[in-house]
Amino acid sequence: MKLYYAQNTRAVRIAWLLEELGLDYEIERFELGSPAMRAPAYLQIHPMGRVPVLEDGDIRLFESGAIVQYILALYGNGQLQPAVGTQEFAEYLQWLHYCEGMIMPPVNTLVVETVLLPPERRTELNVKRATKLLNQILMAVEHHMQGRAFLAGDFTAADIMTGHSVTVSRDMLKMDFSDKPNLSAYADRLLERPALQKARTL
Repeated sequence: MKLYYAQNTRAVRIAWLLEELGLDYEIERFELGSPAMRAPAYLQIHPMGRVPVLEDGDIRLFESGAIVQYILALYGNGQLQPAVGTQEFAEYLQWLHYCEGMIMPPVNTLVVETVLLPPERRTELNVKRATKLLNQILMAVEHHMQGRAFLAGDFTAADIMTGHSVTVSRDMLKMDFSDKPNLSAYADRLLERPALQKARTL
């Protein structure tokens, strides 16, 4: 397998999963925002010029959630997902998709407005709206994490997907977690995992 990767992107999720499963993979590294990601050759690989992309033989995928499900289906051997039919499996599916359905839209707005755009092009109203929305969305995870170590029983791929979004919100976007003690402890717990530590620094 080959992973197209850049630090501080969703590609970290895929590297994290591959590391957790102990699978061999090749890395094609980019710098975030590199012109190489917009070159015609790379646009043939990912039509939006983004990462991650996973190549596995003749298969090519470029949506992180789909990549996670693909890897688990073919190579997971039942790891990192609860048994079908259990309460944990239902929770796992919910939180596996919660990150892209809920957390990442305001995260994307904040990354554009506070990281990618030059100061003169930023819109403060967009930042305020996205910050308020993201705080509300994260509070749902905060409440769910009361008395829990992970999102759906033991550590699963849902923690890779939504957990990654939580760490990005706190550590990259500097969201206020003072009213989210469960989430802050959860983020710390995830960052202690050697597979994530490696995935963040490839």
